[in-house]
Amino acid sequence: MNEDLRPVCLTIAGVDPSGGAGVLTDIKTFARYDCFGTGAITSLTFQNTTGVFGSVSQSAETVYQQIKAVAEDMEIAAVKTGMLPTREVIEAVAASIAEFELRNLVVDPVVRSTSGFDLIDDAALDALVEKLFPLAAVVTPNLAEAERIVGGRIVSIDGLNSAGAKMLGRGANAVLIKGGHSFEDRPAKAVDRLYRRDETKKFEAEFIAGEPVHGTGCTLSSAIAANLAHGKPLYDAIGDAKRFVTDSIRTAVMVGHGNRPVNI
Repeated sequence: MNEDLRPVCLTIAGVDPSGGAGVLTDIKTFARYDCFGTGAITSLTFQNTTGVFGSVSQSAETVYQQIKAVAEDMEIAAVKTGMLPTREVIEAVAASIAEFELRNLVVDPVVRSTSGFDLIDDAALDALVEKLFPLAAVVTPNLAEAERIVGGRIVSIDGLNSAGAKMLGRGANAVLIKGGHSFEDRPAKAVDRLYRRDETKKFEAEFIAGEPVHGTGCTLSSAIAANLAHGKPLYDAIGDAKRFVTDSIRTAVMVGHGNRPVNI
């Protein structure tokens, strides 16, 4: 890489036209980390701060050609994936990562909304686990997503630990499960847990009470990818990203009529 240039990060995800999540949030996060942001669009969603009203998925070939165009022209230092709507798209993304030898992959498995709505079908979920988990430096599910991946409710720390172990057993190299503080009535800290084959590590930050904030998962995963692009070890990349997201939640402002977007 030319040391005079900013590292290039690629997000492969959907578009939230209101800018609260997805590719637009990823690009803003990359910029905050002094990375050059690029993107491949997997889905065009119809949403704003109040909710999601529909989407149109891109074909696997369309997604592949976007990745190919960027990868053949630039040296990509890190990749973040978000919404991957179909098995065919997931397989195309996995094939692209292998073909272009893309590194520092962060997989944000957007498979279930926090309200419990499944965003992809079982075939796509199986492909996500089989094809992308083994390629990722880290997988970053929230509690709802972890439940969908392991196929059961998570209601305790023991359940959280079991879910982390199951995902490692299905090929993941590292799993960061967000939201472990949800088991507490009045949490003082926002706690995420990183599971690796030889250890478990907690990442804690101030718990900021109040109305829900939109786009935290996208911001965290893209911040981790940006840190990896700059050469930080995984622990440091996660710790810094956690602090960045906490600040973005603390300063979030209302720009619409629904949830506040993170302030990037």
